[in-house]
Amino acid sequence: MARPAYTPVSVSPVEQLRTGRLVRRLPQLVFGLLLYGWSMALMVEAGLGLDPWDVFHEGLTQYLPLTFGQITMVVGAFVLLLWIPLRQWPGIGTVLNVVLIGIAVDQGIALFEQPDSLVARAAMLVAGVVLNGLAGALYIGAHLGPGPRDGLFLGLVRRTGYSVRLMRTSVEITVLALGWLLGGTVGVGTVLYALAIGPIVQAFLPLVQVRMNAPEDEAAAALPAS
Repeated sequence: MARPAYTPVSVSPVEQLRTGRLVRRLPQLVFGLLLYGWSMALMVEAGLGLDPWDVFHEGLTQYLPLTFGQITMVVGAFVLLLWIPLRQWPGIGTVLNVVLIGIAVDQGIALFEQPDSLVARAAMLVAGVVLNGLAGALYIGAHLGPGPRDGLFLGLVRRTGYSVRLMRTSVEITVLALGWLLGGTVGVGTVLYALAIGPIVQAFLPLVQVRMNAPEDEAAAALPAS
């Protein structure tokens, strides 16, 4: 059975909202985005390696007078501008993604402290990756639009005709390399995230996705979860 993922980028924000069940979908979206930011903070504080985009975000913090969360928001907004030539529609989830994740990650970094024990740091890393997968499933399952970064490679797929795997890998290798050159943390956490995040999202998604009856959802089922 195909696994539902994002609301199609060709669907307008108004159409996304008209598909109904907003009493369930909006709170799930908000909680998923907040949890995503908190899980990012866990991985940052573990200090054992970050996912490619966060390596890039952390690298930029070395050169800009902004917090990690503020960098996340600035990069998200810039990436969203790249949607314009790709002719994509953002959803309410896309816009909230830019704002809420940045706020939540800064909040988490302020609350969490890096443990002295390597075992505790490893546990923090694993918890961050698992919670990140759950958070991704929650906001994907709300069907209110992909995040800016996910929408970027999906838009490139639509415009170029190349595979999702190729486009996503190309984008993430590029930002990972740039982040590493800027001083972002690459380590075992980077590898763990790359290997585990897809299966974790896929495991959680059937449990939390909002079942919809609108025609758009049939099209959404063809798009891969990230």
